[in-house]
Amino acid sequence: MQTNLMPDVLNTPQGREAEAILRQCVHCGFCNATCPTYQVKGDELDGPRGRIYLMKQMLEGTAAGADTMLHLDRCLTCRGCETSCPSGVEYGKLLEIGRTTIERKVSRPWKQKISRYLLSRILPNRSLFAAVLKAARLFKQVLPAGLRRKVPAVSPFMAWPEARHPRQMLILQGCVQPALAPNINVYAAQVMDKLGISVIPIAGCCGAISQHLAAAEEARAMMRRNIDAWWNAIEAGAEAIVTTASGCGVQLKDYGYLLRDDVAYAAKAARVSAMSKDVAEVLQQEDLQTLVFTLDQRKRKVAYHPPCTLQHGQKLPGVVEGLLHRLGLELLPVADAHLCCGSAGTYSLLQPDIAGQLRDHKLAALNAHAPEVIVTANIGCQCHLQAGSSIPVMHWLELLA
Repeated sequence: MQTNLMPDVLNTPQGREAEAILRQCVHCGFCNATCPTYQVKGDELDGPRGRIYLMKQMLEGTAAGADTMLHLDRCLTCRGCETSCPSGVEYGKLLEIGRTTIERKVSRPWKQKISRYLLSRILPNRSLFAAVLKAARLFKQVLPAGLRRKVPAVSPFMAWPEARHPRQMLILQGCVQPALAPNINVYAAQVMDKLGISVIPIAGCCGAISQHLAAAEEARAMMRRNIDAWWNAIEAGAEAIVTTASGCGVQLKDYGYLLRDDVAYAAKAARVSAMSKDVAEVLQQEDLQTLVFTLDQRKRKVAYHPPCTLQHGQKLPGVVEGLLHRLGLELLPVADAHLCCGSAGTYSLLQPDIAGQLRDHKLAALNAHAPEVIVTANIGCQCHLQAGSSIPVMHWLELLA
């Protein structure tokens, strides 16, 4: 694709990166075929190719307005287009540049400003989010129906296994998962304990929420705080930083890229990225004989939803499915497994109509062969799907408990 970016854009690191990405695009349209929002809206500007043109025009100096912001907002950042692109266009990186740019050029309506501000303050703050969730549970019956369905039942806390093995890894607790589903990391710790690995919990929001709300500097500040907080444990010899929420995992793996120009943190951020592993990545390298399913477990009818952040963001398609097959479990076939469920971090709260349609499509595919349970690998997908499902939705690790 030919470009003519404005000199004041081209003379910045972001501008040069944007130009390199734009020049990779040959506008073939393969991306639209795998874009969830294009499937729903049928509008070229709600597909990757159309959004790329909008961002190109904006960076070349064409006036951008509320329409451009709307079409960029509607993107799920699922990165399914990257998986299907024959030219290797790094659409996710371009979108971050486009969103940061449009935020400077266009003022949002006050309602959007308030909702985005509240999300950026509440969700990354673990204790504040837990307090808000507790209040939501108390007043659940008076909440709007859409929000009421998103409030999960209270889960009793399970015991964390004692750290007793020479092999040790760190595991990210995250910000919303400890309140929404506190036992997911306990399941991970119990499974890994059986394999001779102790996992040590570490706190902190990964920064993904701020990153995708176009608050890049806020996200980088969180990353720096995390690196400082985790560094002693990293230096003490931890093998890996494990994540059980694939949305957090893809963000951690991007630390090296996002802090590459930070002289004080670039090397440390690169090390964090290199150490970051989804729990499935860790388990696939281990001897799993002690975890093999019983005959009754193998008879369960299970449908699996692979989160976009795992298959497209972390580039780990089939990793969970392969593990479960290795352990003797047969998964039900699910059509269009590459498509997003509509959760996408804060997307289901900011774009509920599109998110609801995508969830309906996804649940229809997951339920096609009458599963007893639906499993996934990301807390956002889990809660979003459960809000529309009468069938239990859980993290796949729970199958191993």
